[in-house]
Amino acid sequence: MKYRFGFLFVIIGLIFMNSCKMEDVKKKEVLFVGTYTDNGSEGIYKFDFNTDTGELEGRTVAAKIKNPSYLAFSPDGSSLYAVSEIDNYKNDDGSITTYSIKDTSLIKLGEQSTYGANPCYVGVSDNGNLVAVANYTGGNVAVYNTEENGNLNAKPQVIDHKNLDSIKQAHAHMASFLNGELLVSDLGLDRIKKYSELEESFKPSKQKELVLAEGAGPRHFVTAQNRNFLYVINELNSTITVFNKDEGHYVELENYKTVDTDFEGESYCADIHLSPDGKFLYGTNRGENTVVIFKVDDSNGKLELVGRESVKGDWPRNFTIDPTGNYVLVANQRSNNIVVFKRDERNGTLHFVSQVDLPSPVCLKFY
Repeated sequence: MKYRFGFLFVIIGLIFMNSCKMEDVKKKEVLFVGTYTDNGSEGIYKFDFNTDTGELEGRTVAAKIKNPSYLAFSPDGSSLYAVSEIDNYKNDDGSITTYSIKDTSLIKLGEQSTYGANPCYVGVSDNGNLVAVANYTGGNVAVYNTEENGNLNAKPQVIDHKNLDSIKQAHAHMASFLNGELLVSDLGLDRIKKYSELEESFKPSKQKELVLAEGAGPRHFVTAQNRNFLYVINELNSTITVFNKDEGHYVELENYKTVDTDFEGESYCADIHLSPDGKFLYGTNRGENTVVIFKVDDSNGKLELVGRESVKGDWPRNFTIDPTGNYVLVANQRSNNIVVFKRDERNGTLHFVSQVDLPSPVCLKFY
């Protein structure tokens, strides 16, 4: 009988240890980081993020690549796309590299031109069949079809913004697929251009563009969960513009300043994200070096200022909210660090938790 009890205790012990291991696995998320490589960085880095402590651990080089300033995953998580923000790949173009992901390791599949200089954003369609790259200096967008293994077709459609204005200089900054359309924010033209897919290519939609204030410099945008409201963060005049969707057309509602009225000096907005529950909107200010926090009225899309939190560094470029929704991580480009904040889900406020050093981090993506 005692042997049976002993065997039973062993089984219980194994179950307990396995459950502990599973719990440990659940407490960690994988973070990939894109960087600029003119300051000692080697390319794309990988961290383990401890969702219990809010600490980044186990830094490794995931891929050696020049200036991977923006990263994006395929919807099924099998591929990672990374732009090289350069202008000398070939013919004054930048490049995009496709990686296959195996157990969070990156395996290079292919590299090709983005058909424009200094690519700075990658957008992937919901079904993973299309990838769009915004070329900042090139002033255009390259739209690729994906192959079965995730690699990109060598002949993309190139949508050129350079001929849209005889005075302003086009600077495509974000290209994202939304509601079956392709939206492109052009910082130089103060426009968000809209394109619909017709006969296997993208052409101007019925509402061809959203017009921002002169000199606003629209950079990034995000949509509410109900898709009725679009929030645009404007780099040059430090504002957030809210659009309401009415019968398929976006109409401007309000503009909100992102920096404090008492702030003196130059500041430029960078990134924008909604909390997972859609109740709070966050944006980064480079110069004031803060994350601005707004409460969202989901009935009318309007914003109410909650406050601002210092990023504990310099030049917050990109930021992200972790998969649990409990933390906000900020990439400070000039102070060479990533800062982690605990997020108060009820009030939206941020509280410093930890930081790690990394040369010129500019893009944070949880896998």
